[in-house]
Amino acid sequence: MSIVTLLPEVRAFLAREHGHFIDGVAVPGSGAGRVPVVNPANGQEIASIAEATDAEVDAAVASAGQAFRGSWARTSPAERGLILIRLADLLIAHREELAQIETSQSGKIIQLSRAFEVDQAAAFLRYYAGWATKIAGETLSPSLPSFRGEQYTAFTRREPVGVVAGIVPWNFSIMIAVWKFASALVTGCTSVVKPSEFTPLTILRIAELAAEAGLPPGALNVVTGSGKIGAALIAHPGIAKVSFTGSVPTGIAVGKAAFDAGLTRATLELGGKNAVGFLPDIDADKAVDGILEAGFVHQGQICAAGERFYVHRSRIDEILDKLGERLKGFRIGDPLDEETQFGPLSNKPHLDKVSRFFARAREENDSIVYGAEVLDRPGFFVTPTVIRVDRPDAALLREETFGPIGTFLAYDEEDELMSLMNGGPYGLSASIWTNDLSKALRLIPRIEAGTVWVNMHTILDPAVPFGGIKASGIGREFGSAFIDDYTEIKSVIIRY
Repeated sequence: MSIVTLLPEVRAFLAREHGHFIDGVAVPGSGAGRVPVVNPANGQEIASIAEATDAEVDAAVASAGQAFRGSWARTSPAERGLILIRLADLLIAHREELAQIETSQSGKIIQLSRAFEVDQAAAFLRYYAGWATKIAGETLSPSLPSFRGEQYTAFTRREPVGVVAGIVPWNFSIMIAVWKFASALVTGCTSVVKPSEFTPLTILRIAELAAEAGLPPGALNVVTGSGKIGAALIAHPGIAKVSFTGSVPTGIAVGKAAFDAGLTRATLELGGKNAVGFLPDIDADKAVDGILEAGFVHQGQICAAGERFYVHRSRIDEILDKLGERLKGFRIGDPLDEETQFGPLSNKPHLDKVSRFFARAREENDSIVYGAEVLDRPGFFVTPTVIRVDRPDAALLREETFGPIGTFLAYDEEDELMSLMNGGPYGLSASIWTNDLSKALRLIPRIEAGTVWVNMHTILDPAVPFGGIKASGIGREFGSAFIDDYTEIKSVIIRY
């Protein structure tokens, strides 16, 4: 075992009385309410956060509004980019500190906290920084008639929409927060971030680092607390846009609330029931590697993770046998142990939800190939789970588990595979696994998903747009498409 010892600065940070980050400084919460932050590896409270009051929400939005109209508006595009680059450098300089805080609050294995949360967050910051000086409108030649020799020219401007509320889920609290506030900042918007009450600590530390990087007071604010704080932000008249990542039902409620709040813009990056299809030519060992990559990273707690696995009938027994053997060797344990491969679920309510799916599989007489057990130990541990069903309408092929449950169904024909993969109301991501590139390219247009991978799954790049179709969301938070969500086009026509 090689268990990481918490750094002194991590211990000191966890021991603080955490409030909010408003107008460039950490502030204690003024309300009586406190929300415990629990370590998923042992179920023990490691810190607590303040439940924001209405006055604190107002103060955060007012600070962001003042910065939008004042200091941040006067910051040149090049300087905005440089500030984000300096923040990326600070994330790397504090890499181990941030990774340890993240693992302590979310149960993410330490290697994942380092490589995905911190390193990838820094990569996204640098990507957004590169856009700072490249956001532009265009010139147009109107066809308006000339009566006395006058002429016309027109142009469009890209203008920031205003104060953006970023509502962040508990599964990737650093990286997804960066998607939200960095995309807002680089376009000239300002941001108020509301983290999940389960994983609120890292963004509070990052807000301090952002101030150190030169971000002016008010450009980035953080308010903490339960879900009602997010609802207060959505309804606030000072919010011009909401960016939400989370479950489909909650996202639909957020979209409706934003609409009711005065047609507030909303980007909704939601979950789904992501499909993974294996064609008959795939190597069995590579298929198992792909299944582990698609469905079991961070205990399956990824919105784009594969949950529905469709394997050709001629190969499914072989692949499931190999998968079961691989999972038997998984090292389940302390996420601060660098040898751990599979950590706990991130919170008790989610443990309860996943355990109900285990019970559901047994009630419906599905075949449990491996797992489906809650481990009798401190913390929120379950086994990685593989379930085989014999019908396309099985509950575990319809309902999002957001956990380490891979549900498998055999298929016979290619058209049947497409019908199965496209079944249901969701369309966030999907993947196809095959050695036949020609066949893969023919299938891609038939798959109804916002992102389609071939021979890979769940890997994101900041230059490639990511977001869902159907019930899995609207809008994009990176790739060049994010500019459309964080700016508005102003048309100008000049007669001369």
